[in-house]
Amino acid sequence: MEGNYQTAVLVVGERDAAAHFAQELMREPMSGYQITGLSIPGYGPPRGESTVIKDRRVPILGDERHVLSAISACGADTVAIAGTEHFGVKGIRRLIWDLEPRGVDLMVSTGVMDVALSRLVMRPSAGLPVLHIEKPKYQGAKKFQKRFFDIWFAVIALSISMPILLVAGIAIKLTSRGPVFYSAERIGIDGQPFSMLKFRTMVQDADQRLDSLLKANESDGLLFKIRDDPRITSIGRLLRRLSIDELPQFINVLRGEMSVVGPRPPLRREVDAYDCDVLRRLLVKPGITGLWQVSGRSDLAWDESVRLDLAYVDNWSMVSDLLIIAKTVVAVLRHEGAY
Repeated sequence: MEGNYQTAVLVVGERDAAAHFAQELMREPMSGYQITGLSIPGYGPPRGESTVIKDRRVPILGDERHVLSAISACGADTVAIAGTEHFGVKGIRRLIWDLEPRGVDLMVSTGVMDVALSRLVMRPSAGLPVLHIEKPKYQGAKKFQKRFFDIWFAVIALSISMPILLVAGIAIKLTSRGPVFYSAERIGIDGQPFSMLKFRTMVQDADQRLDSLLKANESDGLLFKIRDDPRITSIGRLLRRLSIDELPQFINVLRGEMSVVGPRPPLRREVDAYDCDVLRRLLVKPGITGLWQVSGRSDLAWDESVRLDLAYVDNWSMVSDLLIIAKTVVAVLRHEGAY
């Protein structure tokens, strides 16, 4: 089915804004958007130039004055406007009228990203359709509801997984020197440090070997990842593959240091390098799983991991938590991005 019934889109806007909007539309191939052209204000008439968006070459078909001819040139059935400042109120109205007889749809970007539909309300103000965005809610009844769910879920998860925990602990003790559990400092809500528990999956002196492996880092940004990390033990590799190493974190949930669902638990050195925007991750408790977990886990780029965490912080709800938990089960069963 992929590739059929796609929506051909002409994106109109400043070069950077239009390229970003196009990338977002193409982020999920199954959403059905295919970018067939760009129209850049002030560009002038078409000059046969193009640009690359997500490994696809997209033609630049003039500016806002050439939208109608651009539609015909690229076969678009939808126009997506990344910025309305070059049209104005009357220009947008005229464009709507011009597109109507051609059967072409119009989309207009609000300029906001990663805001849940539950926070968006369209209301008329002074005769204009205005998008109202409700504030995120971290406190009150929602906070109590989340904490109650965390305790309930952690107790059940630990009870059901107790035989697995015992077998994993014995296997670690019999196959390598060192403790069964590994306690690592992480930074939690409001910047408070805590000791995150995991089954030990590396050799006992793994932390001392880190400096010698930094040049082999396969991640961008502030993360450190190596697909074939030589410090991981044989049983540890299996535990990671099955995500069993993370089960002790439910103890952190019972302690109130973590949540079942939340942003990825960061290291102190990562937090020290955060800018003001990324510090929003610390407004809620870190989670055993989260949007980052169900969207690629170890395969995620740093910027994408940050974007997903911030989207969760701004939009979290119990419904979204339940959906993330369900997707986590699927991701774990498929061993997606785990190493």
